[in-house]
Amino acid sequence: MQAEIKAESKKPETKKKFDVIIIGAGPAGYTASIYTSRAKRDTLIISGVLPGGQLMLTTEVENYPGFSDGIFGPELMIAMKKQAERMGTTIIDDEVVNVDFKHKPFKVLTYSEEYEADAVIICTGANPRKMGVKGEQEFSAKGVSYCATCDGPFFKNQDIVVVGGGDSAVEEATFLTKFGKLVHLVHRKDSLRASKIMQERAFNNQKIKFYWNKVVEEISGNEKVNQITIKDVVTNEKQTLSVGALFVAIGHEPNTKLFKGQIEMDDQGYIVLKDHTKTSVNGIFAAGDVHDHRYRQAVTAAGFGCMAAIDVDKYLSENKK
Repeated sequence: MQAEIKAESKKPETKKKFDVIIIGAGPAGYTASIYTSRAKRDTLIISGVLPGGQLMLTTEVENYPGFSDGIFGPELMIAMKKQAERMGTTIIDDEVVNVDFKHKPFKVLTYSEEYEADAVIICTGANPRKMGVKGEQEFSAKGVSYCATCDGPFFKNQDIVVVGGGDSAVEEATFLTKFGKLVHLVHRKDSLRASKIMQERAFNNQKIKFYWNKVVEEISGNEKVNQITIKDVVTNEKQTLSVGALFVAIGHEPNTKLFKGQIEMDDQGYIVLKDHTKTSVNGIFAAGDVHDHRYRQAVTAAGFGCMAAIDVDKYLSENKK
């Protein structure tokens, strides 16, 4: 009997060396890849734990140019991903666990592989700090928001709560008075941390009501937020507020722990840029919320992604790559 010969099936070998590796797949990462791939630079995106970034957790986006009727955040990210792939970008859904920016080519290690590149663009973004209270996660994008510029217009003529006492909280509260009927500013201390001029503007705004020594204890509602419970940290007395939205403004945490000791960062963990999108390491670039603690918008992240890609292409050309 003739022996049956079975051919072993082999998985195609994964490419390990690229011209450019982009860490992170939000608006900055996808935009950067579109530009580098169009410039004929072999580009890899390592998407991380949340491909698409913070926009994957949002609903309707009204302030991204080109969509007259708005677009859902996940839909926008899927469109960006498809465009990046059409340009020739390789995208893998894996998480970076270590990097070596001290030697060239640069090394980027994931859970499953080690990759090399002549240039790296860091687009890992930043996450808003959460309060960690009951209902916060349940009502995220259903009345709980972390960006007044993004979501404020959705809550016209409603009562709105802002949590925080720094510049961001006071700025967001002031901005939200353009839309809300009344803005309740809840702060755990008896005075604001915001700059004096911002405090003056807020105190002079009749549409802002202050709640001192208070914290949010619970967020509740049906389909969307309609009530929050706050507690006095001194007396433990509780009260409820009927509101349509709650904006958390207690800071952001850049996703940069991975790069500690590899590139320069400020005392808050944001990447320090030396010249446009260049970092302290020649050949390593950054784009988006990972260094931008002021604007934090999808369109500005995309703009920085474009800038970083152009800077990378110039860097590679000057180094004859």
